[in-house]
Amino acid sequence: MTLLGRRIPMAFSLAIWCLVWEVIGRMEVISLIPPFTEVLRALFVVTPSQDFKTAATITFQAFAIGMGLGLVVGIVMGILMGRIRAFGELMGMWVNIFESSPLTAIVPALMAILGFGLPTMIVTVFLFSVWVIALDTQVGVERVNPSLIEMGRSFGANNRILFTRIVFFAALPELLAGIRLGLIRGLKGVIIGQLLIAVVGVGYLFELYSRNFLMPEFWALLIVIFGFAFIASEIVGYFERKVSFYAKSR
Repeated sequence: MTLLGRRIPMAFSLAIWCLVWEVIGRMEVISLIPPFTEVLRALFVVTPSQDFKTAATITFQAFAIGMGLGLVVGIVMGILMGRIRAFGELMGMWVNIFESSPLTAIVPALMAILGFGLPTMIVTVFLFSVWVIALDTQVGVERVNPSLIEMGRSFGANNRILFTRIVFFAALPELLAGIRLGLIRGLKGVIIGQLLIAVVGVGYLFELYSRNFLMPEFWALLIVIFGFAFIASEIVGYFERKVSFYAKSR
């Protein structure tokens, strides 16, 4: 961020927003927004509690399993869509439909089929994340320079070597972009699923705090969720920037 021609750290912008939050909270303009200092105090009360540890464990378990399935299925599907034209034409329409559809509406149906437990949350994370991973992987595979593949074949490379040493690395920027977006959407999926179920995990805590008007605790929990999403996105984004030279060479 720049101001009057000088570069200002992003932390300064964050500090400004925290100050505005504190002022609005102190003025009691909106009863549901407490002062930021109270939220910070609640943060050190919520995170060490046993309820939070239990809810976080359930949430992370559902997120990890759902994302793992989404990564495997999404990457494999994207590679097949990018390399096999018939498969891409067959699956492309369905992938785009699910990617652009409001998947939140499917969660109640999943609850009726799978119940109110862990399977519903896992499937929700999977459905929220897999389609964008597949689409970005497909784009990366399709944009691999044909001359690279021809060069590999001229040196006697078989299909396995072509994929592991040429196609995979050439498609890596888009693949990592899909993983980063999939992580964010998967986190949305697990939170939305738990909010609709409202009996387990972080969704239960959100329901508990809002129902009892414990707004500092509510906002503290929201900050934890936002922080986790930001850190996960930045970790993948770091590796995405590291391999960006593949896109330039391509």
